[in-house]
Amino acid sequence: MTQDLASLAKERGIRYFMISYTDLFGAQRAKLVPAAAIADMQKDGAGFAGFATWLDMTPAHPDLFALPDAEAVIQLPWKREVAWVPADCVMEEKPVPQAPRVVLKTLVAEAAKEGLHVKTGVEAEFFLIDADGGTISDGKDNATKPCYDQQALMRRYDIIAEICDYMLELGWQPYQNDHEDANGQFEMNWAFDDSLITADRHSFFKFMVRSVAEKHGLRATFMPKPFPGLTGSGCHAHISVWDRAGTTNAFYASNDEMGLSRQGYHFLGGIMKHAEALAAITNPTVNSYKRINAPRTVSGATWSPNTVTWTGNNRTHMVRVPGKGRFELRLPDGAANPYLLQAVIIAAGLDGVRSQADPGPRLDIDMYQLGHTVTDAPKLPLNLLDALRAFDRDEDLKGMMGTDFSAAYLKMKQAEWQSYTSHFTQWERDTTLDV
Repeated sequence: MTQDLASLAKERGIRYFMISYTDLFGAQRAKLVPAAAIADMQKDGAGFAGFATWLDMTPAHPDLFALPDAEAVIQLPWKREVAWVPADCVMEEKPVPQAPRVVLKTLVAEAAKEGLHVKTGVEAEFFLIDADGGTISDGKDNATKPCYDQQALMRRYDIIAEICDYMLELGWQPYQNDHEDANGQFEMNWAFDDSLITADRHSFFKFMVRSVAEKHGLRATFMPKPFPGLTGSGCHAHISVWDRAGTTNAFYASNDEMGLSRQGYHFLGGIMKHAEALAAITNPTVNSYKRINAPRTVSGATWSPNTVTWTGNNRTHMVRVPGKGRFELRLPDGAANPYLLQAVIIAAGLDGVRSQADPGPRLDIDMYQLGHTVTDAPKLPLNLLDALRAFDRDEDLKGMMGTDFSAAYLKMKQAEWQSYTSHFTQWERDTTLDV
């Protein structure tokens, strides 16, 4: 039975509910609803004007209603009188097919038809920066190789520990936190779960990290490449597929060198087959391509791919197989929409299973040193426009993601690219003024 939010409010002392949905650009939109009114909102949804957010709508469209998913409610650990509830967008009593959470739920259902239950975990990296966004927040965090820096981690103990305590309280099973490879950069890990649960938690995590950082007078950013010369923020996804009951790993094969079943290889084949188009979703901003096509950073490596290759336990490729029965997609970055990231993984992988896609040969070389010797593997897009064009050409992936979503996403992202290209920069003046 669906959880009754009004009863939950009385039981837990909740005064307000944030009914929240994520739009096409990953922006989180919410209405703050008093507990006294939540019963009606749970039945009918909270009303929004879709055009006012990043959805492909006009002011003439009917009201958009965000229907809260009561089973996914999260009481804010840092403000317990408020609860956050992810919502599904509906219009005229029908799901909005371009809405990211709707897209993901549709693909979860498609995978279930094949008896597949996708489970994922994400490694969401972020920077802690000054409130004005100009510099990293810790002036002493200036090591050339800052990854796992013990002192820098402990100087941000209050923030990191507070967030980790909240994840423990929420039952997410967090298991490690570290200073990452860029100055001012951190990563926090929690247990993998069903793709929809992971997407909801990923969405809430971004909200929580920003909120706690602001509480401490700082700012958190998931921007892929906020500082030139420093390693960008990835959002690596660990992927496994289980049986219908979610208890047996369908990717696992004990007699295979990599520990992957035939179905696992086909799923991986789908990821490889659609990789260039995949980037339009996993790397959705202009800035994303400053990370995946970056020159060597101060620390010595970008830790991001630029070629469509896969390997064993080797971090220089787009996909690595770090353990039996799962693989890690290293392409996504911090700007990835939590729902669309999961959706496009399922879409590409499911198409691979259905078409029995071959992932191609495994490469075990150091791609950062010897990548130039690989001449028969596709390169990842050089910019957002190339990625959008690749996505537009990939009819199979567009169909898997849904024609309504794909058309809306391409339209709005192409407009974003046009906005970027019409912007004049100081670089243009510096390099062209005296031509």
